[in-house]
Amino acid sequence: MRSLAMLRPVKSILYSVALLLLGNGLLNTLLSLRGVSEGFSTVLLGLVMSGYFVGFICGTWVSRRLIRRMGHIRTFGFCASLCATVALLHLVFVTPWVWLPLRVVYGLSFITLITVIESWLNSQAASHERGRLFAVYMVVNLGALAIAQQFLRISSIEGYLLFVIIAMLISWAVLPITLTRRVQPKVSERPKSSLRALVGFAPLAVASAALSGLAMGAFWSMTPVYADHMGFDLAGVGLVMSTAIVGGALLQIPIGRFSDKHDRPVVLTWVVLGAALIALMMPFAPNQGALLALYFLWGGLAFSLYPLAVAQLIDQLHPDEIVAGSADMLVMHGAGCALAPLAAGTLMHAVGDQGLPFYIAGVFLLLGLYALYRRRRVRALKTHTAHFEPMVQSSAEVLSMMFDDVQPDLFDDPSFYEAQERERLATVLREG
Repeated sequence: MRSLAMLRPVKSILYSVALLLLGNGLLNTLLSLRGVSEGFSTVLLGLVMSGYFVGFICGTWVSRRLIRRMGHIRTFGFCASLCATVALLHLVFVTPWVWLPLRVVYGLSFITLITVIESWLNSQAASHERGRLFAVYMVVNLGALAIAQQFLRISSIEGYLLFVIIAMLISWAVLPITLTRRVQPKVSERPKSSLRALVGFAPLAVASAALSGLAMGAFWSMTPVYADHMGFDLAGVGLVMSTAIVGGALLQIPIGRFSDKHDRPVVLTWVVLGAALIALMMPFAPNQGALLALYFLWGGLAFSLYPLAVAQLIDQLHPDEIVAGSADMLVMHGAGCALAPLAAGTLMHAVGDQGLPFYIAGVFLLLGLYALYRRRRVRALKTHTAHFEPMVQSSAEVLSMMFDDVQPDLFDDPSFYEAQERERLATVLREG
């Protein structure tokens, strides 16, 4: 009953985010498959799919200004209309040079929609309920993305029906949020960047965020192409994507809770090396069933890396640095995602379809080797132990909801901060 009472003020927002992510999850996969059917090379397709993440990063700076100017509901309606229109324009102009700017506009609009939703959720939840509300939000998020892939069964990718369904879902997302009678919240200022400082004293966390983005951006954009070329039909392509997402949803929490009780950099190292090994096994899968099983395990490990990186960073931050630091991690992850489709598409064009799993394995092996180097050569500064929270790429607004339970009263003594700053400086100096 307490859980139902907690959800009552935000149920309309959760309905909206479910509809929005159903449309968005379907569009991302559909465009990859439609691009292949239209004869786009993997290089061009990778460039087009990178546009979404470029818009996503730009939107992290634009979204708050737009919300402060227009208000939450009008901003949501404005950006949802843009997203629905852009989805349909892909049918009108079937060329990569038009799709690329359309993806940028869509990415910018979509992150603004997510910022509206997450700032509203954050304002409606009591501080002691935010952790549970965030967990429900992640279930809705990952569940909608997994279900969206199954919409590919409805119609052919060469037709118009799937694009119409996407536009309808995004348009319907406006209805619950405009019907609410709840007071609109105020959006916070974007946290001041501290990326340069983060690289200085938490390079492993920053590298993990960026390199996990280089892998996950390739997964979201190019896996539908890979699955299609591996002989999966439309339903099968959706099943591959859903299997990886479900694996990520089910395995993130046990992996994260294990990292809470053990040395987190060690756990991160083994997770990333495990994901690399599974990716290397994909080209040698004897049949489609084996490939699906590998994607389930890979999704469980790969989806855990970004939240592990964030938790690793928070282990090394003062409480008042957490939101700003985590926001910079989000930007680094997004930058990796923006580069990934083009890099993976270029490799696939050069060496064939198996270039995708080899690319992902190479990225993870690079991160694993760097993590091993850090463990052997440098001791990471740890101020306290953070609690792992499952995450996907999101807006900075949700970060304060995730980490609200990290209270600064644990560190009230000013000498604590002085000692930590001295140790941080010593750590940086040891690295040269």
